Amino acid sequence: MTTSLSLVSPPPVLSLPVAQMRCVFQPGEVERKLSRLSGGAAGESGNLRAVYERMLERGPERFQVKPAGVPDMADLYQQLPNFTEVLDDVKRHVALAQDSRDGLEVTPMLLLGPPGIGKTHFARQLAELLGTGMNLVPMSSMTAGWLLSGASSQWKGARPGKVFEALVEGEFANPVIVVDEIDKAAGEAQYDPLGALYSLLEHDTAQSFTDEFAEVAIDASQVIWITTANDERSIPDPILNRMNIFEVQPPTAGQARAIALRLYQGIRAEHDWGRHFAPEPLDDVLDLLAQLAPREMRRALMTGFGNARLAARDAIAAEDLPPSSGTRKPRIGFTQ
Repeated sequence: MTTSLSLVSPPPVLSLPVAQMRCVFQPGEVERKLSRLSGGAAGESGNLRAVYERMLERGPERFQVKPAGVPDMADLYQQLPNFTEVLDDVKRHVALAQDSRDGLEVTPMLLLGPPGIGKTHFARQLAELLGTGMNLVPMSSMTAGWLLSGASSQWKGARPGKVFEALVEGEFANPVIVVDEIDKAAGEAQYDPLGALYSLLEHDTAQSFTDEFAEVAIDASQVIWITTANDERSIPDPILNRMNIFEVQPPTAGQARAIALRLYQGIRAEHDWGRHFAPEPLDDVLDLLAQLAPREMRRALMTGFGNARLAARDAIAAEDLPPSSGTRKPRIGFTQ
């Protein structure tokens, strides 16, 4: 049985998200697992008992949300001009889910491109667009596949994986999970960091994904997967074949200038101190900011705002920006 309701506090440019409830696990299976545990609250058995009790306390139902209608994405297209192809794909998926009881199903995607061009920022914006939550999994810091899928409760210090935590501890059946820098996954041969993704990225097998710690089937079929990478050559073909691949280019000079302007206006609007500054930055400041990667623009602007405020000026001057703003040095170890 499903029920529809509206969720509060949506992004201002979007219509209210609509949710139905979806069970992400079977309580009966959890109760059976719990009844078979040995007594006591210490050690691995105690940790597992606490997880099962937490699952039953929270219950199995989670919100499965989607926008109520195809949203007006004009603002996102302006904010993320180099992600047009990706936004077009998302828009198609949203359109398919309208006027039906079907949930929103988005094909897993790989955002491929140089660092700092806004891939993770796009993922956050997509989570806001869809009205669901976002979980970031940085693969560059992972050394074993169990961080995604959990480790056996027989191991000391074992715990559930990131997917289990997102669905059991989270509010949504269809959270956005971002596997960041998937090409930098590292680990010993017996612990493939990407191993869990072989089943998680397939809709059918993800319906009964089993976390190795809890050993309870979890419905991860509605998870919206976004992976990011700088270079796809280290990603196994079976993983690549499960995703739509989008090569995201750095913004053009004109697009970068527009991004810098919108970022300036956004920072100014978000802070009470923004009223001390002019509605738009000077042209030479925009020119300098446009030479930076989107990730670096915000840091440069915050420094510029601070320096201008110290000088009691209502406009950021070029000299207020960090020295690297117009003179980026090549990174050591990389060829241009």
